[in-house]
Amino acid sequence: MAAIRKRTGPGGRTVWQAQIIRQGQPRRYRTFDTKGEAQAWAREIERAMVRGHLVLSREEERITFADALERYVREVTPHKRGALQEAQRAKRIIKSSLGRVYLSNLGGKELSAYRDRLIAEGKAANTVRLDLALISNLYTVARTEWGMGSLVNPVELIKKPKPSAGRDRRLLPGEEKRLIKAAARYREFPELIRFALETGMRRSEIISMRWEYVDLSRRTVFIPEVKDAKVVRSRSVPLSSAAVDILKSLPRQLDGRVWTLSTSFVTTGFGRVVKTARVTYIEGCQKEGQQTEPGYLANLRFHDLRHEATSRFFERGLNPMQVAAITGHKTLQMLKRYTHLKAEDLAQLLG
Repeated sequence: MAAIRKRTGPGGRTVWQAQIIRQGQPRRYRTFDTKGEAQAWAREIERAMVRGHLVLSREEERITFADALERYVREVTPHKRGALQEAQRAKRIIKSSLGRVYLSNLGGKELSAYRDRLIAEGKAANTVRLDLALISNLYTVARTEWGMGSLVNPVELIKKPKPSAGRDRRLLPGEEKRLIKAAARYREFPELIRFALETGMRRSEIISMRWEYVDLSRRTVFIPEVKDAKVVRSRSVPLSSAAVDILKSLPRQLDGRVWTLSTSFVTTGFGRVVKTARVTYIEGCQKEGQQTEPGYLANLRFHDLRHEATSRFFERGLNPMQVAAITGHKTLQMLKRYTHLKAEDLAQLLG
């Protein structure tokens, strides 16, 4: 049975010490800022002892969070979709104050401070949640696969920010034309933007396209793997005549890839395209003596093209089931924010 004691720590602050003494096991104790954290740690240690995990190896007390996350990036991340993005995320976390903390000592206090700091810096709620999800999975892997069964997952001890509301940025009149013109400086970029707007495909799905999966006669492209956290799904995307024409205009690559661009270049390149288009727009307005619109060609991301395409599908009269078949949204609930039903339109349908 664990003993939880209230003590006075450095500077006179109150701390809680958990101590576990069990026959055949070394004495284990640790100090926490809250009683709840001490109790959670004690429960995990006792479960590990019951399961037969001899807590003799003290590796979890010698390895820093940075060392553990670097090992995770080497051994786990390469086997994931979006490995590059996760590696970049991990690199940023490692450079934070968390990196110097021992893996076993990282508790709710340190992690909540990290969460609050990101929010204060203006990071989106989803960015914070993704950071916490990566940290949580690190602890899961360390406990289940690296023999560190006594670790307590600190993510389970803190509150997570609420998910951000879905972005609803639509292209304003003239923005598409200006983006494509600004993209002309980059090879394939104008075609890439038009193709994204025609298909509603995700950035990763477009970049991973291979000619062996493209059937121009049937106007379809097969996607072997679709983004899903738990299940790998495959789907075929129907192509409009405009999308087919775009593909026909592209030169064939010897490696079989449809596009030569990388996902990281698309992200950074699109940002440059938006900036160039914005500057050109402002210069044009100044030359003509016109006022500029503050939000015009601003706050645009490549993923917004998927939102724009999905909205256009509904505007063409497709129903949610048809749109889901094209875009790959898993539930109709996900498509709900794209439909803007007006009472007068419904009245016309009722007769």
